[in-house]
Amino acid sequence: MTTTNADSGRPRTRSSGGGGTRRRGKGSPALASERREHLVKLAAELFAEKGFQATTVRNIAEEAGILSGSLYHHFDSKESIVDEILTGFFEDIMASYRRVIEEGGDDPRATIAGLVRTAFGTLEPHRAAITVMQNDWNYLRGMERFAYLTKSEDEVEKMWVDTLKAGQEQGVFRLDLDPKLTYRMIRDTVWVAIRWFKPGGKLNAEGLAEHYLKVMFDGINLH
Repeated sequence: MTTTNADSGRPRTRSSGGGGTRRRGKGSPALASERREHLVKLAAELFAEKGFQATTVRNIAEEAGILSGSLYHHFDSKESIVDEILTGFFEDIMASYRRVIEEGGDDPRATIAGLVRTAFGTLEPHRAAITVMQNDWNYLRGMERFAYLTKSEDEVEKMWVDTLKAGQEQGVFRLDLDPKLTYRMIRDTVWVAIRWFKPGGKLNAEGLAEHYLKVMFDGINLH
């Protein structure tokens, strides 16, 4: 499943006549796509603030300054909106994870560090998706249309676990740690940060990741 991404900076189509800029019609696909993207962003902010289940279609429509019925011209339900938000998140993070693993090569420590940085890097751009997963994961995955959530999470887990196992085989990571449990503890530590991490605060996502890596790799004891 793919997401719809409208490029607001797209060059306008020139008319074949005098070389002027052609104005997009009210019902043009480009304008509809931009409107759809705008509605997704508004809904995402509401989901992050109020929670998915607590947010109604009327809430989204009121935030957008339109009637509830008008929202259905773009989406058949709020589930369709959150579907687009979550799909975009998983597509983005999985592509980033694959790049990290490919670039890390045979260095499991560098790969794990890259995965951690990537995970923390999603806190700001994908705040709504992570918040929804934190609060509404069990509710959503019970629906057939969200079956991909479990499949995607399993794929992500395999990337991390395989890297951790490779590190154990190379003698980089401790053998007495369970790779799957280690991954899940890292994952939950990162995702729960969405509850208190404030973009624009004293520590940005990059700084947060570096601090976490120090604790994870070096611990808090003096050596």
